[in-house]
Amino acid sequence: MRYFIEFSYNGKAYHGWQKQPNAISVQQVLEEALSKLLRMEISVMGAGRTDTGVHASQMFAHFEAEEEFDIDSIIFKLNCFLPKDIAIHEIFKVHQKVHARFNALSRTYNYRIATKKNVFTTDFAYHIYFPLNVELMNTACKILFQYNDFQCFSKSNTDVKTYHCTIKEAFWELKNDELFFTITADRFLRNMVRAIVGTMVEIGQGKLKVEKLHDIIKSKDRSQAGFSVPANGLFLTEIVYPDTIRLNN
Repeated sequence: MRYFIEFSYNGKAYHGWQKQPNAISVQQVLEEALSKLLRMEISVMGAGRTDTGVHASQMFAHFEAEEEFDIDSIIFKLNCFLPKDIAIHEIFKVHQKVHARFNALSRTYNYRIATKKNVFTTDFAYHIYFPLNVELMNTACKILFQYNDFQCFSKSNTDVKTYHCTIKEAFWELKNDELFFTITADRFLRNMVRAIVGTMVEIGQGKLKVEKLHDIIKSKDRSQAGFSVPANGLFLTEIVYPDTIRLNN
C-alpha cells in the first residue's frame, strides 16, 4: 500500500531534505522514525529537495508499507518520537502509481526579509536594514513571466535535464516590518529562489536596473545574476496535487 505523508520542519539543524553520507537530513530522520514505529524498512520519497537550512511549512513524501496500520495512532506516535523541529500533519492512502515528486502540479516558496531587528525572526528571516524599492522589485517580478529558461538562477553543475520552469505567480508584499516574496511554479531549480531574491534585492537597492533582468535571464549565466540570499529566510509553503491522488476507502 502506498501512503502520502504531510509534514513540516524547521531546517536549521539539517543539511537539507535529502540523505547525506556524513550529515543529518530530514529524510533520514523521518525514515528512521517510520521504520522503527512500523517495524519494517521504510524508504520515503520527497516532493522535492530543500537545501541546508531551508524550512518547509508544508512538505509531502510517499512511502510503501507491506501491512496496513492505524494511521491516527502512527501520527500521534511519530509526533512524540520525532524531534521538536519535525511535525507530522496527515498520512493518507494514495493510488499505487502516485509519486510525491512527479505528480505535484505546483510548488510555492516564500522568502522573508526583516526590515528591522527582531529577536524572534533571527532564525527565520534575512535581516536587511537599508531601504528597498518594493515597487521596482514587483516590476521585476512581471519580467519572470516572460521566460521559461532560468539557468541563470540555477546552481552550477546540477544534474537536471532541463532548466525550464513555468512561473505562475511572483510578487513582493510588505507586512508590518517584514517583506515577503511569494513565488509559485511547476518546478524549481536548485538555489533558484534564493538567486532570484538576491537579484531582486539588488534591483530594490538600485544596484541593478529592472531592464537588466532581461539580459541576465537570456545570458543563462549564473555569474550574471545577483547573490544568493541566506537559506534561513526560505520556506516551502505549499505543494498542490490533483484531487484524484487519494485512494477512497
